[in-house]
Amino acid sequence: MAGIHDVFYISNLKKCLADESLMIPLQEIKVNEKLKFVEKPIQIEDIKIKILKHKRLVLVKVKWDSKRGPEYTWELESEMQKRYPYLFQ
Repeated sequence: MAGIHDVFYISNLKKCLADESLMIPLQEIKVNEKLKFVEKPIQIEDIKIKILKHKRLVLVKVKWDSKRGPEYTWELESEMQKRYPYLFQ
């Protein structure tokens, strides 16, 4: 947490009416050293091929385990195979 600046301006604060059903316990939140949420992929949902002028990209639709609910993103198949080989077995 050394990278977080501890000064803020009161004029930037806004009233928040929080929905308690959306609250996540602090113990369940995992962040890395760059203060990004750590989320893991659950499964590959779909595959598509995108053809550029001189290149052919294989994309996979990944379902992520997110605290905000299921999220889907299109990622490069080669990158996903390097990081998460267990998804392709």
